[in-house]
Amino acid sequence: MPTAPHRQTLWPRAVLKIGFGTVLAVFVGRVESQTKSTTRDELRFDVASVRLNQTAACRGRWDFTASHGVVTADNAPLMRIVSRAYNLTDDRVSAPSWIQSECYDIRAKTSMSNLPERDLMTMLQELLKERFHLVAHRESNEKPIFALLPDKNGVKMPADGNPIPPPPSITDGRILFMGKTLHDLCERLGTATGRPVIDKTGLSGKYVIVLTYLPFGSTNTDPSDAASDVFAAVRDQLGLRLESQRGPVEILKVDAIAKIPTDN
Repeated sequence: MPTAPHRQTLWPRAVLKIGFGTVLAVFVGRVESQTKSTTRDELRFDVASVRLNQTAACRGRWDFTASHGVVTADNAPLMRIVSRAYNLTDDRVSAPSWIQSECYDIRAKTSMSNLPERDLMTMLQELLKERFHLVAHRESNEKPIFALLPDKNGVKMPADGNPIPPPPSITDGRILFMGKTLHDLCERLGTATGRPVIDKTGLSGKYVIVLTYLPFGSTNTDPSDAASDVFAAVRDQLGLRLESQRGPVEILKVDAIAKIPTDN
C-alpha cells in the first residue's frame, strides 16, 4: 500500500515577518519601558537635606557646587538653585520675587559618584519638586540677545586649577567679577547689558575668570552703543566677544513653589 506523501506546512513569509516584527516590537517596547523606569528611579538622590538658612538672613557669601555625585548649596538664594537646576541664568526664570531673598542650605548625595553634572541637575529638579512642590514649565520667545563667542585672537582664560591672580585695584568705579563657569559669566553679562547672554563658545569645563568693567545706566537702547567698556573688557581680558543677535530665548515659568520645604 503506497504511503501518503509527506506534507510540509509552509508558513507564508509575510506572516512570519509580521509575526516576528510584532513580537520584536513588543519585546523592545517592554525593554525600553523598563529602562526608562529604571532611569527615572536611579536619578534620585540617596540622601538629601534641605534647610532654610536663617543665620545669614540671605546676606553675604553664597555657594553652589555639583560634582562627584554631590550637590551642595550654602546660603544660596532659591532663585539661584532653581536656575542652576534647569541650566538657565537668573534673568530667564520667571518666579515670585521672594525666591531671590530666601536662602537655603542643601546637601544631596548619590552613590553614583561618576554621574555627569547634567544628571545631577535632573536629580536636583526632582528634589525641588518633592521638597518645594515646584511646578514649572518652559516657554520660548524670540528676542534680542547677545551671543558669547570666542574672539578671533583666542581665549585668554586659564583653566581652573591655575593660580588665581590677585584682584586688580579698582579706583574708577569699575565692577569686578570673578567666577569659574561660563554660565555665571553669562548671567553677569546679562545683568550688565540688559539682554540675555547665550553661551555659544563651544567651551566646557571651568576657568579662572576675572573681569573688570564700567557699568552703564540706560538699557533702553542697544547696550553696545552705550558709554561702557564691557564689550572691550570681555574681548581684551577674556578673549571672548559679545555679538548682537536675535534668537529664541528659553524661559522657565514657575507656576507654584513653596517657601518652606517639606521635612528631610
